[in-house]
Amino acid sequence: TPRQLCDLELLLNGGFSPLTGFMTSADHGSVCADMRLADGTLWPIPITLDVPEATAEKLSTGGTLALRDDEGVMLAVLHAEDIWRPDREAEAQAVFGTTNREHPGVGQLLDRTEPVYVGGRLEGLQPVSHYDYKELRHTPTELRAAFTKLGWTKVVAFQTRNPMHRAHQELTLRAAKEVEANLLIHPVVGMTKPGDVDHYTRVRCYQALLPRYPQKTAMLSLLPLAMRMGGPREAVWHAIIRKNHGCTHLVVGRDHAGPGSDSNGNAFYGPYDAQELLSKHEAELGVTMVPFKLMVFVEETDSYTPIDEVPEGKRTLNRPGTELRARLAQGKEVPSWFTFPTVAEELARSHPPRHEQGFTLLFTGLSGSGKSTLIRCINRLEEHQEGDIEVTGVKLDENLKNVDKVRSEVGMVFQSFNLFPHLTVLQNCALSPI
Repeated sequence: TPRQLCDLELLLNGGFSPLTGFMTSADHGSVCADMRLADGTLWPIPITLDVPEATAEKLSTGGTLALRDDEGVMLAVLHAEDIWRPDREAEAQAVFGTTNREHPGVGQLLDRTEPVYVGGRLEGLQPVSHYDYKELRHTPTELRAAFTKLGWTKVVAFQTRNPMHRAHQELTLRAAKEVEANLLIHPVVGMTKPGDVDHYTRVRCYQALLPRYPQKTAMLSLLPLAMRMGGPREAVWHAIIRKNHGCTHLVVGRDHAGPGSDSNGNAFYGPYDAQELLSKHEAELGVTMVPFKLMVFVEETDSYTPIDEVPEGKRTLNRPGTELRARLAQGKEVPSWFTFPTVAEELARSHPPRHEQGFTLLFTGLSGSGKSTLIRCINRLEEHQEGDIEVTGVKLDENLKNVDKVRSEVGMVFQSFNLFPHLTVLQNCALSPI
């Protein structure tokens, strides 16, 4: 699955060190209960391989399991040391502090996770393939080498799953200055919270923001992590991962890695629970937390300031992400006090207002059922025998101007590839040239 691919990549490249494979029941139980592996090493999040019953029935301890990507490429071999059926309700309560399925991590665990876990050592065959932003994807070894080459001895990491705006830039500048460190912008480009801005858009926003930092003080690198939205435990996990990538500090803000609130408005975690838990383990981890509170815009000074440092009587502004998405959907301008024009341009380019958006129709059916004929009729490449065809108010008839107008707005692609029988319809569509 996409989540398992993210975990596999970080297991193989050392991002999840000291783990060398998917957890056995002993490690899994210990992590759930005490945030530690069976040998006592601090580790807060279960890293497990869930498989269907049918797969588990064919596997026994001491056997091997081939792990492939969605195109069937074999990436690794799992040497099965343990096969068991976990209590996922208990896991959800221990790790996330709730069994409420509105929590995205809980929903994934209880509703979209297979019933059997397989644990054991991994034998890597080849890395997970990526075709986007290759120059920004670094393994922990590559990133540590880059820091050494740059002469960076102290590096503060900034974890994010959202586009960065003026408040984030001010926060990261302050964090780096406070600890006299260089800055690693380390966004998650694996699985994040449902409804988040896609990583392609976010990366372009980060690239647009990067020139606003002093030269040679900041670097951008992408992290293929599948977030669990686990709040306090996830903050500790993020610190371990950043240490493996060569960072000495981690910025932890308000509600770090939290999923927000449930449908009744009750927050899953307190705003600073993550900071409190990580502070208890800083010394053991060897990673220093740089805590920050909510940043707000102070009109009088035209700058962002932590909310607890705003002088009394000063008027402040803050714009939630939901309002930003609403403005983009309506084609409204994003104010300059909130974000930089170059970032706003990237967001608007990827999220045009609804009235400017197009859509794709996918026709499926048996051979000879009329799929291609219908597409050809819409483009007036073939005459229809009965009725009328109207496209966005334009009737397709003998008027060549109408035909040209429709053809300029309606593209068509016919099937030009073989279907993969081991993939779903949706996966086949994603691989098609549509």
